[in-house]
Amino acid sequence: MADSQIHVALAGNPNCGKTTLFNLITGANGYVGNWPGVTVEKKEAKLLSDKSVTITDLPGIYSLSPYSPEEQCSRDYLMSGEPDVVVQVIDATNLERNLYLALQVIETGLPVVAALNMADLVEKSGDKIDVKKLSDRLGCPVVMISALKNKSIDELFAQVKKSAATKGHVPEHKFDSAIEDVLTHIENLLPASVSAEKRRYYAVKLFERDEAACKLINLTKDHAERVEQLVAQCEKDCDDDAESIITGERYGVIAHIIDECLTKAPAKMSTSEKIDRVVTNRILGLPIFVVIMFAVYYIAVSTLGGTVTDFTNDQLFGTDGWFVLGQGRDAYDEAAGDYTQAQAEIAAFIDAADAKGIDVSAYNDAVDAEDGDAAADALKTIAAEPEAASVKGKVEEDEDAGTTAATVTASQAVKDLDVTEPDPADYGPFVPGITTAVHDALVAGGTEDGGLVDSLVCDGIVGGIGAIMGFVPQMFLLFVMLSFLEDCGYMARVAFIMDRIFRRFGLSGKSFIPMLVSSGCGVPGVMATKTIENEKDRRMTVMTTTFIPCGAKLPIIALLMGSIIGDSSTSARWISPLFYFLGVFAVIASGLMLKKTKLFAGRPTPFVMELPAYHFPAIRSWALHVWERCWAFIKKAGTVIFASTVVVWFLSNFGMFEGAFGYLPSMEGIPEEFMDYSVLAMLGNLVAWTFAPLGFSTWQATALTVSGLVAKENVVATAGSLLSVGDVGETDPSLWTAFAAMFPTMGACVAFGAFNLLCAPCFAAMGTIRNQMNSGKWTAIAIGYECAFAWVIGLIINQLYELIVLGQFGFWTIVAFVLLAGMLFQIFRPMPHFAWTDEDETNSSSVVNATA
Repeated sequence: MADSQIHVALAGNPNCGKTTLFNLITGANGYVGNWPGVTVEKKEAKLLSDKSVTITDLPGIYSLSPYSPEEQCSRDYLMSGEPDVVVQVIDATNLERNLYLALQVIETGLPVVAALNMADLVEKSGDKIDVKKLSDRLGCPVVMISALKNKSIDELFAQVKKSAATKGHVPEHKFDSAIEDVLTHIENLLPASVSAEKRRYYAVKLFERDEAACKLINLTKDHAERVEQLVAQCEKDCDDDAESIITGERYGVIAHIIDECLTKAPAKMSTSEKIDRVVTNRILGLPIFVVIMFAVYYIAVSTLGGTVTDFTNDQLFGTDGWFVLGQGRDAYDEAAGDYTQAQAEIAAFIDAADAKGIDVSAYNDAVDAEDGDAAADALKTIAAEPEAASVKGKVEEDEDAGTTAATVTASQAVKDLDVTEPDPADYGPFVPGITTAVHDALVAGGTEDGGLVDSLVCDGIVGGIGAIMGFVPQMFLLFVMLSFLEDCGYMARVAFIMDRIFRRFGLSGKSFIPMLVSSGCGVPGVMATKTIENEKDRRMTVMTTTFIPCGAKLPIIALLMGSIIGDSSTSARWISPLFYFLGVFAVIASGLMLKKTKLFAGRPTPFVMELPAYHFPAIRSWALHVWERCWAFIKKAGTVIFASTVVVWFLSNFGMFEGAFGYLPSMEGIPEEFMDYSVLAMLGNLVAWTFAPLGFSTWQATALTVSGLVAKENVVATAGSLLSVGDVGETDPSLWTAFAAMFPTMGACVAFGAFNLLCAPCFAAMGTIRNQMNSGKWTAIAIGYECAFAWVIGLIINQLYELIVLGQFGFWTIVAFVLLAGMLFQIFRPMPHFAWTDEDETNSSSVVNATA
């Protein structure tokens, strides 16, 4: 503390409330989860009430024995000499399990303050803890707190400051006399450089044959041999290995402490246990999870989320605008309906007059030139023709178009000219859409209407980003529901349920946690694989975790949904959950296939975790979790996607035409489909052949796919720029029609979706994969496998559709069947003899879980 700063380490088991306490006292927004590995690397922040105190949140662990990256990280920091005091956060509702780590931390000789968290739950359960006696037995101060309810936090840190001013002390707890004799002998063999308060810690570590700790102690050869003799003799006397002996002794100490300090209330089944009888049932557990996830995606994409997204796309970023508090909306809608009907009647009359042989070219030319006065004069001239008296146009009733059935005469058509297009500003307080406002501002500032700058800003930037921002409401709802399920404790049960299933497919239940995190974003999902100790399991999880649709893929799912179902919204319910479970299928199929290869052979890592009691999430933590995920998406939209849309706009609007390079829309004689001559079209055509067997070989579809490798959101943003429909709502048929037109069949459209949802993730996630793999070779294997698997699934989907629906059979159909047969063989064939080694057989153990 020479720098007058106090460095406090927060240590504790997973799910003990450590991160909740860290967020409370520092104002940070670390994610609060219900499984191991929420904090994989230590986080630092200043204490809100005293900036001279630095708090370090260590990963949640069960032991200081360095078997996992979290345990290694925590122990290295504690033994670095940096922390002045350790706050050992203990779940007071589960003392036995939590005191094991607490004893190890106390053995380090550092000043320790034990924070008995969840005091409110202890009181509610009727249990009683003798805090003074517990403090005496542990040999450190003990404070009862509730991080969730913000109780006794000031008292805790008053004690922390006192303890930080003291020097560490020798642990109070003692083991069996025979073990103590051996530890005393080992302490006497330690170098004099080891301080008194740490001699006990290093003696225990040498007894356990902890290699990492042994390297820090420079024992002479004779002393090292003497230590080994002492330990070996003790193992022989106790008929057990050294590590198990120490573990048993610690639990013996814990049992005595609990007997003296804890008075349990009469046992009764808790509410959590009653719920778990249903949701973790071997038969009902998985169907319940499927129903819940179906409901989550249905609400977020198809119902409530779709309604809010419509407003964002049509009113906020679109050309419709909106009335403040809805004032004047009804009157405007009525006037707009009259105008729509009048225009439909005029069009019907003109079509009928043309069919009668009356010359209507002057009217059509005026309309094309957008000359309203000339069009009105031409219509009056047509209506004055003698033949017009017998002309009767027909308007069909069309609910989508907003027209009613009518028969239109010449006089009615002329009368319809008096119905002018309503200005929404005349009917109430009106706010124009962003696209309209930006366009009007540019034109008012002297920019050419429809020119290069206007097109860049409105079609490229606003249109591209607007297409993405429209999905933020859906993502917000999705994250609200997923975060609630995670924070209340249900998703921890799902991890337990999925462990039974995943182990059948060669994966550990620990693999489910990164996949669940990936439903928000693939980057933290890949980072969460650090908690998997087995290298083969970790690599396989890294390769498969991004198959789960992240928030960035939600716009692709929604766009595909509209393109596939057209305007039949009643049949949309199954589509978004279907694509989610396509990702789950990809994980399961990949696990089964990869586990039967030499690269990934071996038993899955045992999965150990506690199941927290069900509780309503802390509002602040819940809100921060949702905000963190949504803000990451919005920030990406303002940076990566912004840059991407500008690049896509440039590539799609500049190109070669008749030997000249330039801005295509302004070139003389350029066809209406000018993008076919763009740089983007040329680049897309270079690789389009790759996707021809999948049914989408157009340059547009290829360009969307390639842009998705930068950021998955770019698929929709690029579509908005290419199709110039960035300001159209996702439920507008014109958006669906424009997108679906790129594909010759529905099978090709679904294959496009499958490939883009399953192929390599965005650049950010690829970079994270590189960091986690720590190998260029393994990164290439991971990215290559994801792309190849996605291509094969897309091929099978398209070729089966063409065979079954269209009756087409060809070379690629044969290839699809061969690949499908190969996948099925690899999935269902028996586990090869090399898959499980003798070491795996020895180390395998059943999954352990404990309900708090």
